[in-house]
Amino acid sequence: MGQTVLGHVLLVEDDDGLRILLTRALRDSGYRVTGCRSGAEMWRLLPQGGVELILLDVMLPGASGLDLLRALRARSTVPVIIVSARGEEADRVLGLELGADDYLAKPFGRPELLARIRAVLRRSVVAPAVSLGGETLAFAGWRLDLRSRTLVDPGGAGVDLSGAEYDLLLVFLDHPGRVLGREQILELSRARLGSPSDRSVDTLVSRLRRKLDPPEGEPPVIKTVRGSGYMLAAKVERR
Repeated sequence: MGQTVLGHVLLVEDDDGLRILLTRALRDSGYRVTGCRSGAEMWRLLPQGGVELILLDVMLPGASGLDLLRALRARSTVPVIIVSARGEEADRVLGLELGADDYLAKPFGRPELLARIRAVLRRSVVAPAVSLGGETLAFAGWRLDLRSRTLVDPGGAGVDLSGAEYDLLLVFLDHPGRVLGREQILELSRARLGSPSDRSVDTLVSRLRRKLDPPEGEPPVIKTVRGSGYMLAAKVERR
């Protein structure tokens, strides 16, 4: 019997040796892997469909990985893990601000790579068709469909969420009216955002707040509680 395929990964890495090494490691672990070395090749491969996660190097010929991520987020919510030799806090924050689901600094080991991929793919899986206590969460005029992972604004328009944003929103919806600090958010969320001391959590919260931006004059859905953390300032109903 053939090995079960865990997911289809598009690997964008211009270092031929590293690309071959990562491809072998992922295939040995049960993933289908398509490799390419530039953004131009990535754009040619994506329309073929079936890609469930992109491992995207930052330093690429032509457009950088961050430029590609920005363009990707304008048209797709496919999960993206940024891979970079630059692992400083500012670099992680920039990657998250542009819509990355995770940021992996080189050098890294095979166990960490596989753990990151599993975590991101878990967040991207559609919720089960049967959800105890209701399949839709309603708050402040917004609706989150747990089956399709679709967020709909008060005007009826759909709003795209990355895997990390969706996971963070669920944390707030599970704890309405409760102030959550960075450490609590990290504990409750499956997203791998860094340590409570850096700005990764703040960046992700800021991204989510922009997408939940209320009409002018209305209070924010997610409030900042100075010195303590963040709070969902809305009642949540399960339907």
